[in-house]
Amino acid sequence: MADNVDEDAPYRIKEEDYVVLKRGDIFKAVQIVPKKKVIFEKQWFFLDNAVGQLYGSTFDIVPGGTLQPRKPKDAESPADAKEAGTDNRNIQDDGKSQKLTRDDIENFKEQGLTDQQIIQQLVDNSSTFIGKTKYAQDKYIKKKKKKYENIVTILKPSCRILALMYHGREPGKICHLRYDTLAQMLTLANIHAGSKVLVFETCAGLLLGSVMERMGGYGSVIQMYPGGGPVRAGVESFGFPAHFHDTLHEFPVCHVNALLAGTLDTAPPKDASADSTQSDAAGEEEPDPPTTEPTSGPQEVKMETNSAADDVCDPEKEAREKRIEAKAEERKVKQEEKRKKLASAAALLEGRNADGLVIASRFHPCPVLMGMLKFLAPSRPFVVYSQYKEPLIECYTKLKEQGGAVNLRLADTWLRHYQVLPNRTHPVLLMSGGGGFLLSGTTVAADAPKPAGAQRAEGPAPKRLKVA
Repeated sequence: MADNVDEDAPYRIKEEDYVVLKRGDIFKAVQIVPKKKVIFEKQWFFLDNAVGQLYGSTFDIVPGGTLQPRKPKDAESPADAKEAGTDNRNIQDDGKSQKLTRDDIENFKEQGLTDQQIIQQLVDNSSTFIGKTKYAQDKYIKKKKKKYENIVTILKPSCRILALMYHGREPGKICHLRYDTLAQMLTLANIHAGSKVLVFETCAGLLLGSVMERMGGYGSVIQMYPGGGPVRAGVESFGFPAHFHDTLHEFPVCHVNALLAGTLDTAPPKDASADSTQSDAAGEEEPDPPTTEPTSGPQEVKMETNSAADDVCDPEKEAREKRIEAKAEERKVKQEEKRKKLASAAALLEGRNADGLVIASRFHPCPVLMGMLKFLAPSRPFVVYSQYKEPLIECYTKLKEQGGAVNLRLADTWLRHYQVLPNRTHPVLLMSGGGGFLLSGTTVAADAPKPAGAQRAEGPAPKRLKVA
């Protein structure tokens, strides 16, 4: 039986998994749902055939939206089959070198030609390709592959891949947090399994998910959130197992001062629903019908008509009352769940023994940092990210004045990509201009201020006069 065990099972794509689609430098996070159409880079396809394949596999998108695993090809590229020129000085980019038109290429696609065959046709019908240098030919081939290749690579989500995805598509959602800065934050905050970490972020859940990934499902993560509820869109893209979410707690920032002052009430409210229900029932009880017999005539006809109308309206009234009761019960259940989450998070914070603090938000970090540092145990790290340095300079000055922190460092990160190819190694021309700024430090136990009387008592005693 042991021989039949698939050792690659954890690395295979399964239904309901969250995956990241990659094509060139473009990423997109999706969930694998059977028979669900996915649109990526102006192409649509189904992910059903990807189930059972290994992560990192590349697929061809065939007509009909079906994915087929791409087989490695040993054949040489079109550039290898052609001779090259010595320089590009006599080549004019006037748009007239290509003999094929857009209609010709569309006809090739309708005839079922593969992307390699279309690229070969473009090479053969280019009047300037043979005169280009070998490097220029490779660049031309690479450009055409990016445009005409119908391929997609499926990757397993990770903090690095998702950081690249968000920074490339919607950097404003993650406060322009670059992946190298994110890596430094996780290192400086000493995130590891079994620790208790406080996270305050407005980065669509990317930073929170990265902390949870680094902890591996062990320990406690307390998300301090502003507003009515936490935002965790990025956490879902990681596709964590269920036990990862058991370590995640949430606490609203608006209750921090009440928790520090000891006035936060997390006890369940007194159950007065039974009394109110009884009183409502007593108030809605219909009066007893009159004991006197109705007189014959028009009055009797009128009473019969009213009773018939009441019988018609009763089902609608009952259905409406049931909907109101169901909504009230649902609201009551949600409030009770919210209260329990608040109580569990408050119990973790009351010990004031957290192991780390990570902050990355669009809000001013100084008041948030000063309030949350009180929940950290002594000799614990904290990291604050900001896209601009001025807010962090204010935090640095405040910590220096107030005390309680040592080893304060304010630094910026700089990253430069290089193209590494034979005889063509140089920095990439287009790159990110800045990676933001980080303020890091370590908490220490501050001495309690002594009263003024005690300070005077500790001063040197006056000299006694010598008595002759």
